[in-house]
Amino acid sequence: MKSKKQILKEIDTIVAMYPNASIALNFNSTFQLVIAVALSAQTTDEAVNKATAKLFQLYPTAEALAKAPLDEVESLIHNLGLYRNKAKNIIACSQKVMTEFHGEVPSTRKELESLPGVGRKTASVVLSVAFHVPALAVDTHIERISKRLGWVTQKASVLEVEKKITSVVPKERWNHLHHQLIFFGRYFCTARKPHCAECPLIESCTFGKKALMEDKKGKK
Repeated sequence: MKSKKQILKEIDTIVAMYPNASIALNFNSTFQLVIAVALSAQTTDEAVNKATAKLFQLYPTAEALAKAPLDEVESLIHNLGLYRNKAKNIIACSQKVMTEFHGEVPSTRKELESLPGVGRKTASVVLSVAFHVPALAVDTHIERISKRLGWVTQKASVLEVEKKITSVVPKERWNHLHHQLIFFGRYFCTARKPHCAECPLIESCTFGKKALMEDKKGKK
């Protein structure tokens, strides 16, 4: 395993690549942020933005979405993975915001995670983006690059990835770092065909070196 000093150096390199990275989801309120992030599981931000454009036009608030017919919400988000379950969750989430939190999205992790469809990742994004509370949400991109770069083992859980990165990087950097790491995973160290040949971290990336060797063999 790499030392904390090595990991921090690699993180700083990634940060320099994407200094202006920010959240890619579209939303106009904290409530809409909760819904957008909850819908983003196992799908792309682009697909979520396409679905929420109409969803938020018709149901912009917790009060409105809490009363929405399930079949109509399903039809609005049918382009998303697991859309039936997500439709049930975002309606139930809206109802709980109305009945237990007086129509306002709660600002603590425990309360956020009590909402239907809201897990640790979604709660972390909301805490970070909406309430500016230090938090580092780990999505599939961050998990992938952490394992490829050897910051954690291949068997590490999402929570272990989070703990490793937050133990290395100062708390005041977590909120922005979340987006910078996502950009690196989304646009550079992609799941398929990562840009290993142009990567500034290639010398310390076992995955990248192996990928380049296999690529050269394939071209012979």
